[in-house]
Formats: sequence, C-alpha cells, structure tokens
Amino acid sequence: MRGRIGWALLALLVLAGCAGTGDAEDRVVPTVPAVPTVVPADPTSAVVPVWFVGGTPAGDRLFREIRALRDGGPDDAPPDPVGTAVTAVLDGRTDDPDHRTDWPAGVRLRSPVTHGDGLLTVDLAVAGPLPGPAGLALQQLVYTVQSAADSDDPVRVLVGGEPAETLLGEPVAAPLTAADPYRVRSLVEIDDPVDGARTPGPVVVRGEAAVFEATLLWEARNADGRVVRAGVTATAEGQRFAPFRVEIPLDPGDYTIVVSEDDPSGGEGRPPMTDRVRLTVV
Repeated sequence: MRGRIGWALLALLVLAGCAGTGDAEDRVVPTVPAVPTVVPADPTSAVVPVWFVGGTPAGDRLFREIRALRDGGPDDAPPDPVGTAVTAVLDGRTDDPDHRTDWPAGVRLRSPVTHGDGLLTVDLAVAGPLPGPAGLALQQLVYTVQSAADSDDPVRVLVGGEPAETLLGEPVAAPLTAADPYRVRSLVEIDDPVDGARTPGPVVVRGEAAVFEATLLWEARNADGRVVRAGVTATAEGQRFAPFRVEIPLDPGDYTIVVSEDDPSGGEGRPPMTDRVRLTVV
C-alpha cells in the first residue's frame, strides 16, 4: 500500500464519531475508513497530499502533509491538485517545522503535470546546475505526484521540456517509480490535526502507521512537557500501513500529541519511530 489519497473522495468525507476515550489503559480498536478522514477548514475545498522529509531513528523518511485545495483558481480556472502538490514540494513550505524538502531552491514546475500513455509527466524549470545529492527529493516528487493524481503510474521527469539524463546527481532518463514504502516512509504519521491547529476538545487524532501487531502508544503532554494523558490504540491492520484514530479528552491549553510504535524488543532494537503534533485546545 502506498498511502495514496483520492483527493476528490476526501473532499466528501466528514468527521466520524468517537472510537475510544483517552484513559491511560484504554486499548482502542478504531472503526475507520480506508483513507485518512480530513476535513479542510474551508468546506468548499478538497484536500491534496504532499510528501516532505523528516528525521527518524532509522534516518530520514517521508512524511505526508494534507493540504486544503480551494475550488477554482485565478479567473475561475479548475483546481489543479497535482500542480498544487508539486509546487508545495518544490517550495518547501511545510506545515510542520519538523519537516523539510530535499529540493534545492531554484526549481519550479514549468507546466501542468500531464497523465497519459501510462505515464505521469512532470516538466521542471531549473535555474542553474543541480549536482545533488538528491537525498529523498526524487521520492518526494514521485510519492506526491502519484498520491495527488491517485495513480501508480511511473513519473517521467523533463527539464525545460526535454528529457534529462540526471537530476540532483541521480539518473532520471527512465520513468521513476515509488520506492518500497517500508524503506522510505515514516512508519508512524499523524495526518490530522495539523501542527499548530486550534481545536475544541476532545481532540481526535487520525493518521496512518505500519506497526507490530497494530499497536500504537500515544501521549498528550502539556506546555511544561508533563504527560497528562496516555494510552494505547490500534491501527486497522498490523504490519501494514493502515489508518488509526484516537480521541483524547483535554482541557483548554497548549499540548503536544506524540504517537509512537510499541517496542517489542524491550530496547534491544532501534528506537521506536514517532510523530508529533503541537496544538491548542480552545
């Protein structure tokens, strides 16, 4: 599973009811949809996934951010989910300060992304040489284009309208495919709420994870860093990327929500992967 999101479908989803409480010993087996349920602040907009880079105990990995896509562009042009997502990747304007882009400055989308003959074609305009290293830049692009287009088709990269042999020191003459998600994605991702959100309580946290026996640990820390709520929840399926949902009753104030893998090794293996979001309960 590559974590693709049909942006048009997501525009129709609404927030679901409670899947559990925030008591420390609760084990919640959520009833959740197959894709993250994210409602944009503007009900007239859809959402589009954008992939950025963040650090984990296993090195840099891809993290997904969900962006609102307003209906219509300048002069009432139709919305362009793929172009919006690619532009966000190249600009590197993340919602989460823990994330970044591996794309250097001076690269922009030259023309709309096209889809035909089994290929998604991205035409880039580049200001000057881009020697690399690429890091996860090319996989950022592939995951973002495929997710926003809701397609597994390979991604062909053009530079200035022409085929390129290399980009950022990596070969791009052949169409690019998505790398194994278990090797390049963070195994724990919070999709909603976004970092910096202001939300009424109880706080409903949704995301996707690929974890041992579907088990996730979570904590809510107050502004002093003290754990005020903690518990266990579950993904819809173990060892595969699957959605999770947990509801946390919190009083008004500033909090950091941390969701983490369990550690069946008892500390013998690598440190667990986590994701966090900072928010204010109003």
